Amino acid sequence: MEALNLLESFIQSAESGSFSAAARRLGLTPAAVSKNVARLEDHLGLRLFQRSTRKLTLTLGGEQFFRQVSDPYSTLRDAFASAAQDDGKPAGVLKVSMGVAFGREYLVPLLGEFLAMYPAIVPDWHFENRSVDLIAGGFDAAIGGGIELTEGVVARELARTYVVAVASPAYLEGRTLPKHPTDLSAFDGIVRRSASTGRLRLWNLRNQIGEEALAEPRTRLIFDDPEAMAHAAMQGLGVALLPMPHAAPWLERGALVRLVPGWCADNGPLALYYPNRKLLPPKTRVFIEFIVDAFQRKGLARRFDGR
Repeated sequence: MEALNLLESFIQSAESGSFSAAARRLGLTPAAVSKNVARLEDHLGLRLFQRSTRKLTLTLGGEQFFRQVSDPYSTLRDAFASAAQDDGKPAGVLKVSMGVAFGREYLVPLLGEFLAMYPAIVPDWHFENRSVDLIAGGFDAAIGGGIELTEGVVARELARTYVVAVASPAYLEGRTLPKHPTDLSAFDGIVRRSASTGRLRLWNLRNQIGEEALAEPRTRLIFDDPEAMAHAAMQGLGVALLPMPHAAPWLERGALVRLVPGWCADNGPLALYYPNRKLLPPKTRVFIEFIVDAFQRKGLARRFDGR
């Protein structure tokens, strides 16, 4: 077990780039992690890190050693986690990343059912509108769209999402409804700025027979968050082009009205991301199964389909 403890300190330090970050994950002090790594280096007769006041950098030997041990270590860790279940049931802290509005609207309502099925699991859910590094961040899973599939991460598609044009009944009162996406140029627009590129998002909408047209209302407001765009649209401030997960609740309640029905833009898949391991921890495996089943039972894929 001592060798595994030393190896764990090394792997966590290599993945996070610092003894301090590794210590937070392991519940140790940075000095203890540093000491463990030093003992491992003495045992191997190999310098694993170049140390500086700012960060740790793997040596060439350290990189080679990390590649050799990371996969077997993950398998061993998962095996220990599986063997240490509470009375043979999935147990432990389940660390999951998700978007703020999406998690609040669609995932939090599932919690009661999930906890009733798996009382020994403790959800540690992180609500954040950004992509996370599952491996470096120590996440068991993430739910969202557009997360880069880095080495060691797989994705299971839950639904495809579409962007649609919406506005409030109050904003549309007294206005002639648009019949074609190009007609939106006569309307005030609540436009989205890409958080990654800083550019304004423009959408080519497509209909069922494959025709395409640019939807470009005149820019009145610029936001970088689709949920904020939805709320601004409900205040009657203009037309917004929203992904269906953000538009669906308000369309169903009548707070927003869809414009140019039959026209939408493919916004890519909504997926469940998790580390690619030969032996998934039971807590992660049952969470994946639960979410996939819940999406099917509640018809969320149909709700997010703007076609």
